[in-house]
Amino acid sequence: MRKKVTIVGAGQVGATAAQRIFERGYADVVLVDIIEGLPQGKALDILQSGPVVGSDVSIVGTNKYEDTAGSDVVVITSGVARKPGMSRDDLLFTNLDIVGAVTKETVKHSPKAVLIIVTNPLDAMCQHAYQVSGLPRERVIGQSGVLDTARFRTFLAQQLGVSPRDVQAYVLGGHGDTMVPLVRYTTVGGVPVADLVPKETLERIVKRTRDGGAEIVALLKTGSAYYAPSAGVAEMVDSIILDQHRILPCAAYLDGEYGIRGLYVGVPTRLGTGGIEEIIQIKLTAEEHAMLQKSADAVQELVNVMRKGRPKAA
Repeated sequence: MRKKVTIVGAGQVGATAAQRIFERGYADVVLVDIIEGLPQGKALDILQSGPVVGSDVSIVGTNKYEDTAGSDVVVITSGVARKPGMSRDDLLFTNLDIVGAVTKETVKHSPKAVLIIVTNPLDAMCQHAYQVSGLPRERVIGQSGVLDTARFRTFLAQQLGVSPRDVQAYVLGGHGDTMVPLVRYTTVGGVPVADLVPKETLERIVKRTRDGGAEIVALLKTGSAYYAPSAGVAEMVDSIILDQHRILPCAAYLDGEYGIRGLYVGVPTRLGTGGIEEIIQIKLTAEEHAMLQKSADAVQELVNVMRKGRPKAA
């Protein structure tokens, strides 16, 4: 029997992720959304590309979570983007409600699934999904480090005029301004990047990586990134469904690793059929550890806001 992957949210990220996974041809796909006709139409369009791309798996669109039953992986992309006049707390609590409801429904029908959370604010949404789902920590994972690392590798490859496949790097920490690109562990064809790129240029590339999402939003004027995020989702799904044991930077619940306890923070993980098989602990300098702790503190701030609950209207 084929594996089954559910994508919740038929927006740009969700639909593009569904397309990428469909084209892999190793799993049937279910695309879910609350808007009637939206997931059905997009799924039908993707399905009709099958003869051209050489995929004979199934993809269906639905508004019913019953159709997701028995999924091996559930990717949650549903949520709202921050709108003008919307505070950070407004965004947090709006998406908290959405992700909480979606998590309960998907876990009810697929209790053995691995959850991949994509909705922002990413780390806080992972924390909430983990608490609501009742699943073990290794089966609730956030897609952030894969995306942030891909951006870092892209910018370095552009700077050096090399293939991004030859750039090896990790970006740790929360998905936002406090992410931690590990320059010391970054190599190009096995050569330390610090030997190839001046320090000032590296600092500029690190800053551009941190601002990667905002740069795209500013260019698009409306909307945000979805091609690279969906590619990151597909890479994680590959490693889980195909049991590839890839070492990928993901948002994981830490229970003492890196000196951090009880929080979702981006770290290197090994992904296989059961989700996170291992959290890889690499040696950090005092400065790197301080940056990672600062990133964890930023996540903790959001978690504290969540615990206090939605502010009462005046």
